[in-house]
Amino acid sequence: MPSALADLFAQLPAPGTLALLIAAIALAGAVRGFSGFGAAMIFMPAAASVIEPPAAAASFLLLDTLVTLPLLAGAVRRCDWPTVIPACVGASLVVPLGAWILARADTLYLRWSLSAIVLIALALLVFGYRYTRAPGRLASFGVGAFAGLLAGVSQVSAPPVVVFWAAGPKPPSVIRANLITFFALAGIAAFAAFMFNGFYSRAVFALFLVLAPVYGLAIFLGARGFGTASPQAYRPVAYGIILFSAISSLPLLDPWLR
Repeated sequence: MPSALADLFAQLPAPGTLALLIAAIALAGAVRGFSGFGAAMIFMPAAASVIEPPAAAASFLLLDTLVTLPLLAGAVRRCDWPTVIPACVGASLVVPLGAWILARADTLYLRWSLSAIVLIALALLVFGYRYTRAPGRLASFGVGAFAGLLAGVSQVSAPPVVVFWAAGPKPPSVIRANLITFFALAGIAAFAAFMFNGFYSRAVFALFLVLAPVYGLAIFLGARGFGTASPQAYRPVAYGIILFSAISSLPLLDPWLR
């Protein structure tokens, strides 16, 4: 068994790359625990700049699905099921298409697209896009389908659903519960699509074993922060961290940051 573990850990990236991935997942976990979203928006741009995007996406999906299970118990009691269910159905139907694109697309193109998606979604939120009526099932389905496409391509499925729910009248506790529930249910379809496309390698499982404890502890600390923070702090904190991650991960900055 020790020999098998040694062979598995030999698949890990170089120490400098691994240190960057650990720092990224720690920050991502803290934001995920606090806000219910944002982990992929932080981890994926950074990870995709140092390892192959399919490996980064597969690692993150495994981490986020398994490590965040304790958050799901409370979220399913608070979420707004009439909007969550259509969104999950839409995501599950479209995520295989996104995984197919990820398996075939150019790495640099994916990185630019990822950063652009995050920045556009963040701009919509920061500049105050809001709606006051309860969204219909068709709108929820469409938003979920777009999120599923992004989940398959990059695991950054948050922008459409965050804009959709954070722009509405629901309080932060319900928005957070919606996001946690959506990511958990849509993640099942994403995992199947990733398995079908052969994204899960020994290197991915080795990375999971190293990053999972860091991610779990960071989520725990972030969730405790959400319990003590004022509702007014919810959006600005999450938005600021996501903005920093998206800008710092732009391929344009590689000569200075990597």
